[in-house]
Amino acid sequence: MTQIAERRELRDDGLSGLQLSTRLKNIWRTPSGFFGALMSVDHKVVGRRYIVTAFVFLLLGGILAIVMRVQLAGPEKTFLSADKYNQIFTMHGSTMMFLFAVPVMEAFAVYLVPLMVGTRNIAFPRLNAFSYWIFLFGGCFLWISFALNVGPDVGWFAYVPLSSLQYTPTKRPDVWAQMITFTEVAALAVAVEIIVTVFKQRAPGMTLDRIPLFVWAMLVTAFLVMFAMPSIMVASTSLILDRLVNTRFYDSSSGGHPLLWQHLFWFFGHPEVYIIFIPGTGMVSAILATFARRPVVGYPIVILSLIATGFLSFGLWVHHMFVTGLPQLGAGLFTASSMLIAVPSGLQIFCWLATLWDGRPVYRTPLLFVIGFIVIFVLGGLSGVMVASVPIDTQVHDTYFVVAHFHYVLIGGAVFPLIGAVYYWFPKITGRMLSESLGRWNFWLAFIGFNVAFFPMHILGLIGMPRRVYTYTADMDWAHLNLLSSGGSVIFALSFALLLVNVIHSLRSGALAGDNPWDASTLEWATPSPPPPQNFDRIPIVKHRDPLWFDNESLPVVAGLSVERREVLLTSLAEAEPQIREASPAPSIWPLLTAIATAIFFIGSIFTPWAVLWGTPPMAIALIGWFWPAKTREDEE
Repeated sequence: MTQIAERRELRDDGLSGLQLSTRLKNIWRTPSGFFGALMSVDHKVVGRRYIVTAFVFLLLGGILAIVMRVQLAGPEKTFLSADKYNQIFTMHGSTMMFLFAVPVMEAFAVYLVPLMVGTRNIAFPRLNAFSYWIFLFGGCFLWISFALNVGPDVGWFAYVPLSSLQYTPTKRPDVWAQMITFTEVAALAVAVEIIVTVFKQRAPGMTLDRIPLFVWAMLVTAFLVMFAMPSIMVASTSLILDRLVNTRFYDSSSGGHPLLWQHLFWFFGHPEVYIIFIPGTGMVSAILATFARRPVVGYPIVILSLIATGFLSFGLWVHHMFVTGLPQLGAGLFTASSMLIAVPSGLQIFCWLATLWDGRPVYRTPLLFVIGFIVIFVLGGLSGVMVASVPIDTQVHDTYFVVAHFHYVLIGGAVFPLIGAVYYWFPKITGRMLSESLGRWNFWLAFIGFNVAFFPMHILGLIGMPRRVYTYTADMDWAHLNLLSSGGSVIFALSFALLLVNVIHSLRSGALAGDNPWDASTLEWATPSPPPPQNFDRIPIVKHRDPLWFDNESLPVVAGLSVERREVLLTSLAEAEPQIREASPAPSIWPLLTAIATAIFFIGSIFTPWAVLWGTPPMAIALIGWFWPAKTREDEE
């Protein structure tokens, strides 16, 4: 029966040209209409939703930053109350870390990785759709709570005992803790998808040493997510249990310990920095190679540096706890490991500088943002080495010096590459070019505004201004630097407004991009702009690390996939040799329904433990519907 069905099934070697393309589009397209959109499992559709949603959260978090800078622009201002300021700096940090920085990097991976490895969809596409919905619901839950004056006010790390029931009896810490659960479930789901896509769905011939550097960066990031995120989920769930059912995980009077929270949080929290930073390095490598007109110097060194950074990132968390009273041996060990991680990062920077030096650089907007990244990130790295030292860390702990440091690392190391990536991949995603002149204004406003906003914070920290204070007195001599910092933040915000104007203008009337407007070398540029639902009419064969530069006439392809149903080609892990054809799931409403049931379960469980009981059946029903056999040909086989 199987052999008969196999013989009768029409495959892509039986069609060609427009006939093949049209047939594949009909099979892989998202159903039309509102409900069709809700059912989409196309990685490009989900990736675009992720990107747009993450940038909306960036906008909201950025507005909060401006509000804080207005409050701190002068001494003894009453623009915000202490309570509102506490909510706002907590919302700003939580939004930027959990709803923007990590999701937007994974969003680019969801969109780009399947295209860059030459496959037709991401692995587990329904799980991918579910991850987006659960991320969206978690973000909405946090911001609706804030609008109802139940926004968290315990900082983005919610230290106990401050966040315990005894000191914060409201629901605010529960909202924060459960938002963590939402976003981490989404992040873990995407990490699994990325790992399986990279390991099993690469185009034939794309051996491990031919994988694009951006894909390598996202693969390392996915493993970091897999190992780091469970720690914060355990921590936040334990916090909810302490607050809701009177467990004692963090209560020292009953055998628990507040430092357990800090260990669990920072075991996740420091790798989190690299979960945000490493994708940025992948974007930098992709942009540099294209605009330097040569492959990145030291490809193996860059990959080994990424892997080394990933490993070492799990050995640094205690440097956030130097002032908690560590044994000297432990403090020395974590000081050494904190300084050691500068080595692989430095190696990557030397490789990028050598690429520029040996290339023929074309200074378009994406490359400007990469150069800005190198300058800012090196400055952030230098202050990072400083706070890795116990004496200096003890002196500047919880001051604005630390605020300046982590903004130099995170904005310099992730946001500048990200904005460069927006300019770089916008033509592929939309089919239109962004304005180059607006882009250059965008870069200089961002570069100048960022440094004016955050460099003075180093000095403020050194002269003693603590972080998380909502006002200060005039005799502290902090006013001028705070006013300068606030002015810089406005310039920095204007750069994002200009980016938004550029995007809207280009979507309406930007120049058409063509398939490969930058003459780049990786596979995503082998597809039309924007890519069709099936990505590739036939799966390409990769014979070189830079396939579009090596096979510049036409890519060799492999044929034999079905044109009657969704099918992807699975290949071996190391050599990417074809192994089997595998069905890819069709659009479904069940990921959305499962996400709704899960959201009800999560939100209900911070109010009553009975929610675990009555919230489970809807989730079970949704999952049964999700996995119920659909009587497809694959099921029959």
